[in-house]
Amino acid sequence: MTIHDAPLRTLQGDPTTIGAYSGKTLLLVNVASKCGLTPQYEGLERLQKTYGDKGFTVLGFPCNQFGAQEPGTSEEIATFCSATYGVTFPMFEKVDVNGDARHPIYEELTAFPDADGEAGDIQWNFEKFLVSPDGTILQRFRPMIDPEAPEVIDAIEANLPS
Repeated sequence: MTIHDAPLRTLQGDPTTIGAYSGKTLLLVNVASKCGLTPQYEGLERLQKTYGDKGFTVLGFPCNQFGAQEPGTSEEIATFCSATYGVTFPMFEKVDVNGDARHPIYEELTAFPDADGEAGDIQWNFEKFLVSPDGTILQRFRPMIDPEAPEVIDAIEANLPS
């Protein structure tokens, strides 16, 4: 199984896969509505608006594993993201990113090292992974790295589909 093949459900409950976004540069992010880093939604949405028509999309994966900061239902998450941050990028049903029930996508992602060469468990909400149009994991950005940090923007721009 590749990152493109693992089954997912959208926040609306529809079955899909990352493969539905094949050919696009992706930024996969585990998100939460009640976290100190939740304002990163603003930067993620700006990235979506800036690069969305250039073959890029953010993909949001709600997760309740860090301080129970994503307690809501899919409907509550969708309403919060839309009403509070105007989120237009695709969002999926809650997943586990660490532990025995870790989603298969995060099995692949957590094996990839960050800029310091550290792989392993997701540290907190809003950890970001840049994935190429062919599904290759390119970079890992830890939670405290702002979505609009120069290193994130440079990596996105360098890997947009031609």
